[in-house]
Amino acid sequence: MKVYNCTAMSVTLQITNLTKTYKGSKEPALSGLSLKVSEGEVYGFLGANGAGKSTAIRTLLNFIQPTSGTATIFGLDIVEDSVEIRKNIGYLSGDVALYPKVTGAQLLDYLAKLQGGIDEKYLAKLIARFDAQVHKPIATLSKGNRQKIGILQALMHQPKLLVLDEPTSGLDPLMQERFYETIREAKENGAAVFLSSHSLPEAQHMCDRVGIIRDGKLLREASVAELVADVRPVFTAVFKKPVTKAVLTKQQALELLSLHGSSARIRTVGTINDALKALATFDIASLSIENDQLEDQFMSYYESEPTK
Repeated sequence: MKVYNCTAMSVTLQITNLTKTYKGSKEPALSGLSLKVSEGEVYGFLGANGAGKSTAIRTLLNFIQPTSGTATIFGLDIVEDSVEIRKNIGYLSGDVALYPKVTGAQLLDYLAKLQGGIDEKYLAKLIARFDAQVHKPIATLSKGNRQKIGILQALMHQPKLLVLDEPTSGLDPLMQERFYETIREAKENGAAVFLSSHSLPEAQHMCDRVGIIRDGKLLREASVAELVADVRPVFTAVFKKPVTKAVLTKQQALELLSLHGSSARIRTVGTINDALKALATFDIASLSIENDQLEDQFMSYYESEPTK
């Protein structure tokens, strides 16, 4: 059997032309997917529901087998070496299913024994950080508290690859921040993270790179910095005195999106500095920047007709 040696490798996950077509389907659920994730990298795998994210994850974990193409994790084949691979993976499904009649503590103890032992101090740290209700039967827990148990089981053995499908689902904002903190620590310790999500703002908060998938195909792959650089910010300006459309459209650094009374939505043309200089020539009562621009950019990949 091949032996996994983390220190000798830089690429943790390598996917090459991976395709999955379900029986009876004319179109593949996953089509020619190729990407890689390195040690210490958080990769956001983004797409709407039905885009192929879960199919990709299930194929990587050998829950289902690929129609064609290959993938390796820790240099090991996902089909031939799946048992060995799973020893070093932490997995959280998008719809986490836990044994309902046992407590969280009983479940975590059982899984720790299957793993061959874990660092109990680290688990205790995670339980305290997430304020997890581990002494109650899982069936009695809310969705958010069940999600915490799912996060603990994925993290407690400090795996070198985390495969996370919508991991913050059901978590309140405070717990989301604690989750982000925990992922940053795992990254600093050299773990690779493959994060499936439909939220580009969350990916911006967590990820180094993202891949956007639609209809089973990878449409774009870029660093978060590149995505942010592509966004032309939109400002909402409220003027102290009414301005006309003609006056605003003369400003070459500004693209007027709408004007209602003394309030205008304006997109930058060129640099933000140029736009601010142009706006500074007006008497402005207030100026704000919209915060959902990355989400708008993400949705632009889903506005056109799919290509077959």
